[in-house]
Amino acid sequence: MKILFVVTSHDELGNTGHKTGFWVEEFAAPYYKFVDAGHEVTIATPKGGQAPIDPNSETEAAQTEATERYNKDQNVQALIANTHVLANEKAEDYDAIFYPGGHGPLWDLANDVHSQQLILDFYNAGKPVGAVCHAPGVFKNVTLSNGEPFVKGKNVTGFSNSEEDAVQLTDVVPFLVQAELEKLGGHYSKTEDWGVHVVEDGLLITGQNPASSEKVAEKMIAYLQSNL
Repeated sequence: MKILFVVTSHDELGNTGHKTGFWVEEFAAPYYKFVDAGHEVTIATPKGGQAPIDPNSETEAAQTEATERYNKDQNVQALIANTHVLANEKAEDYDAIFYPGGHGPLWDLANDVHSQQLILDFYNAGKPVGAVCHAPGVFKNVTLSNGEPFVKGKNVTGFSNSEEDAVQLTDVVPFLVQAELEKLGGHYSKTEDWGVHVVEDGLLITGQNPASSEKVAEKMIAYLQSNL
């Protein structure tokens, strides 16, 4: 099976002067879950080339077994440094699509027309769509052929308003993931801050926060295995 990982190219945290990007754990844990299960992963970003890493995800407090494996894995670091250009990727070449989070996607992928079309193409082809933490924000401008929001009526989760408040970025981000999913008509649910919470609604599989990233990949792998 071939999995397309879509990662942000955005590295500026609003007007704070700080950097952002993708969250290492949310990339690494699912990446190794997929490859260890025998799947092939391709990484694409809007700009191609080096994907920016959120420096906060490299702190000691953010380290996990998966990030430590990534930090020692020069081959995978090379893939992150040389990502494919998203506009060149097609759903027909893959079996599933996955979006790791970090704050970056709220600025670029949420407004990326190629990403929006890919999500629809995968979903309409009966292929799983996964996203974790801030990445469910990429559904913001995805619209079905009937004009309704992609997430309307679907069970979803993502980074909660209270978690955004806890990291003191409520007034920095362009929108709040929970609030936006609810505004679009999604049936949003969550657990306690930083707890593991994954929601599976048919082809759409979402996770609330970094702690949920591995479980999202496990759910996607299970779906792929049961639909071979």
